[in-house]
Amino acid sequence: MNRTVLMSGADYFDDKSAINALMNDQVAVDVAAAKKEHLSIQKALESGGVKVIKIDPPANCQDGVYTANWALVKNGKALMSRLPNTRKPEEEYALEAIKQQGLEPIILPAEVERFSGQGDALACGDIVFTQSPYRTSPQAHSYIKNLGFSQIVALQTKPSRNFLGWPKTNKITTWPDSPTYDIDLAIAIIKEPGANQKGLIAYCPDVFKKSSRKILEKFNEVDKIVVSKRETLQAYALNLVSTGETVIMNAGAPEFQKNLEREGLKVVTLELPELKKGGGSIRCTTLSIN
Repeated sequence: MNRTVLMSGADYFDDKSAINALMNDQVAVDVAAAKKEHLSIQKALESGGVKVIKIDPPANCQDGVYTANWALVKNGKALMSRLPNTRKPEEEYALEAIKQQGLEPIILPAEVERFSGQGDALACGDIVFTQSPYRTSPQAHSYIKNLGFSQIVALQTKPSRNFLGWPKTNKITTWPDSPTYDIDLAIAIIKEPGANQKGLIAYCPDVFKKSSRKILEKFNEVDKIVVSKRETLQAYALNLVSTGETVIMNAGAPEFQKNLEREGLKVVTLELPELKKGGGSIRCTTLSIN
């Protein structure tokens, strides 16, 4: 799992365009601190045996640090993303970066408005967990499965709501919004299924709609660790990278950390307050390309 990942950099990182429910454009970003945090992710990954390929970040793109949203990679092919309005300049840059890695890019047809790449399509062996509609159109699901997945598990987390209780639309993207707008904030892949073992995922039932909770509760092809809503939303606990042996995750989720260690996993925790201001963290900054 995650043997090779693509990372860019935090040189242009900012939160002035608050394009997700976790961003607050009234809280300034310390770019120098964000760059140090980004480097700490790289070093932690490398210490866990992950090969990190570093490229320059796309110029003047505040979210260009989040390479996970550029594509979904499987079998040497990369399904390219359809990003929100302010992230559109990243798409061409991501396409060239994917080509440079020797991967075959697949471009979605124009009628597929949204696809958030690996951020919204988490591979667990030949199973893929995805969601709609916040950052991924339902029409993208068939293209995701056609990369070579045997099964797509389609889910939906709860939306953001206004003071009247109605689902909120993001003012900048005009797309529906959620505190877990990408599924990599709600689910983590800990171990892939193998010849002699089931896969292992972690997830937070409280952030999913009732119908999706039922799907996950009944899904028996993987074992599951349940994570609290507090650790999920405050610590971004599930936005992690696992090699199947080592888990690199955010600090601030002690119960989840204990449960991972009970599974025999080595856990490395990082403090990443600046990068979290963008509504993403460790998983978001890494695109698995192996």
